[in-house]
Amino acid sequence: MHLWLAAVMAAGVLTAPAVEPRDSGAPPPSGVARGPSRQADFASAARAYGVPESVLLGVSYLQSRWDANGGRPSTAGGYGPMHLVDAFPADSHAHGHHIGDALGDPRGDDARPMALTLTDLTPAGNSALRLAAPAYRTTLPEAGHLTGLPADRLRTDPSANIHAGAALLASYHKGSGADPADWYDAVAAYAGTDDPAAARAFADEVFSVMREGVTRRTDDGHLVRLAPVPGLLRPASAGHGPPELDPAHRPPEHDPGLEPGADGRPDNGPDSRSGSGDEAGWSAGEDPGAPWASGPEEDPGGGYWTPGHEERAETPRSAAGSKAAEHGKAECPASLHCEWMPAAHQRWGKKGHRDYGNHDRLARERSVDYIVIHDTEGTYQGIPSMVRNPKYVSWHYTIRSRDGHVAQHVRTNDIAWHAGNWDVNTRSIGIEHEGYLAKGGTWYTEAMYRASAKLVKYLAAKYDIPLDRAHILGHDNVPGTTAQTVSGMHDDPGPYWDWAHYFELMGKPFRAAKGGDSVLILPSYNANRPRFTGCEGAGKRCPPHGASTVWLHKSPSHKSPLVLDVGKHGGKPSTHSVYDHAARASAGQRFAVAERRGDWTAIWYLGQKAWFHNPPGRPTAVPAKGTVVTPVSDDVKVYGRAYPERSAYKSAAYQRLAPLQYRIAPGQEYTVGLTVTGSHYSANAFDPSKHVTTTGTTRYHQIQLGHRVMFVMAKDVRFLH
Repeated sequence: MHLWLAAVMAAGVLTAPAVEPRDSGAPPPSGVARGPSRQADFASAARAYGVPESVLLGVSYLQSRWDANGGRPSTAGGYGPMHLVDAFPADSHAHGHHIGDALGDPRGDDARPMALTLTDLTPAGNSALRLAAPAYRTTLPEAGHLTGLPADRLRTDPSANIHAGAALLASYHKGSGADPADWYDAVAAYAGTDDPAAARAFADEVFSVMREGVTRRTDDGHLVRLAPVPGLLRPASAGHGPPELDPAHRPPEHDPGLEPGADGRPDNGPDSRSGSGDEAGWSAGEDPGAPWASGPEEDPGGGYWTPGHEERAETPRSAAGSKAAEHGKAECPASLHCEWMPAAHQRWGKKGHRDYGNHDRLARERSVDYIVIHDTEGTYQGIPSMVRNPKYVSWHYTIRSRDGHVAQHVRTNDIAWHAGNWDVNTRSIGIEHEGYLAKGGTWYTEAMYRASAKLVKYLAAKYDIPLDRAHILGHDNVPGTTAQTVSGMHDDPGPYWDWAHYFELMGKPFRAAKGGDSVLILPSYNANRPRFTGCEGAGKRCPPHGASTVWLHKSPSHKSPLVLDVGKHGGKPSTHSVYDHAARASAGQRFAVAERRGDWTAIWYLGQKAWFHNPPGRPTAVPAKGTVVTPVSDDVKVYGRAYPERSAYKSAAYQRLAPLQYRIAPGQEYTVGLTVTGSHYSANAFDPSKHVTTTGTTRYHQIQLGHRVMFVMAKDVRFLH
């Protein structure tokens, strides 16, 4: 990431002591004294290189949450608690699990199916998909030079990695004081970007973490604490951005507004390959200097808690006269540095057979019910070329892993093609997060979580979206549109996305409700390490890691088979694959209780009782309150979209109400997330003035049927409470 080292050394700023290399079995030399814990390693490295311990802890927390990640690289090729970047990882350009899924209907709209082919997604088929050379700076070799430690140790030895990161951070510091505030520019430099505003945003977030303090148990079991530094302010003299690079060390420029490079490597953009305006945008929110609300801490048992404080939501300013996105300004809260990287909106194909892409603009104000969380299944490097390809799909925002940088591509009032379900697309905002669901637990960084939480909180305030799991969905919670599409729907961001922490950051932590008559799934993320396979090859067991989900069994026993999902697998059994959500419930999801036996709880799930282990001493769910419905007749149908009845269509083609494979019966109970009147937005023209909205009278309840939400007609169920 950072090749400023030569310039810094030439300026005589290098203050960190060099350390002699050693074999992994040799006693630790001076400056790399391994302590009995991760906390001691940070303390030792801070002393050795003259870095305030709070600064070192804050930088590492934003980069890795202090995790070692088993020596596996991040999406940017970074290793260890200090995210030292080596050569770009060899598999970072492989689209992986989702490439086959790209060849379906990306809009999810029966009225105008859009079939992609592999040639649309490769450089040979579309030159717009060629990648520019990676712009990441490699810091692991520089850190190795400063400490004398070999690259292999810096990748796999957390203690050595922390010491080398401290040496690198010290090399960016231009002063000699121990005051953490004096280290602002060095922290900004550690962000590894040539964009001064992005570097400052990273440093601001590190300083926010330092002010708040945080305690967390790492992926390998170490309890680490960053004590709050109250009153810590960004110095008035800071914020000039990272030092200028010597031209000889500057990485290739990559301007998202220019044509991508032509090195022939395939693109790896978002996993949202299964998805398909009003010109008025929304200006950035106001935040007159108030720090972001206190962050989460974790108790020694692995659960997060938030210190008591009054949190002030960042709300958008009035929309009157505001056209921020139209004028090239991203719609973001003021505390985020966001980039406007517009998606393509143009016709393509021969006359008479023209289609257009890659999103739909509206000529009216849009109502938004959902925010959908995705992961990219590829690196951020492919994003600019993807969003500029009119034959590809689209999404509203992308968030970079290493520093939380946000890019907006589609105005929030316009419809992006990201969810694979046209009904959901018309009522949602899609946000991509750089990462892989099978690896993402190791590299969904705190910087990304915090940036995303700020963005979602801002958008939820703008569109009056409740902050709960019925409205903030994962892509893996979006239903298929018809019985034929259910099995191919996507499964990101997957079980490693830390939903509880995410909602803590938004100031809406999941909590137990006194006298609750349903349950909210809430395992302790770090302590909950269920078995998964498929992370490193089919059938191979995934490395142990915290997860947000619980397995669901046919009976109250770990030996019992997993429950069936007839939509995803037909009559075949569910699996423990990290990509298979057929028998999983996720943190924050609310379910109706079917039965309890000892340490086990059964919920109604896909028309059956599904049992999960929920011992009182270590619960994986808490009581919850909310609306619950039950069918009023046998064989009630379930739908993947809330479309109007046939008689409502006057100016647009009728969209058939197609039930899914699932059925629910009297005696079963399901929680309700929201209620809507059936509608369909027909966008069969490039010109938004020719689009047609059809609204009927049929009312639908969104229910938590399984891992995905689905819809039932209001007339087919009755409220229990």
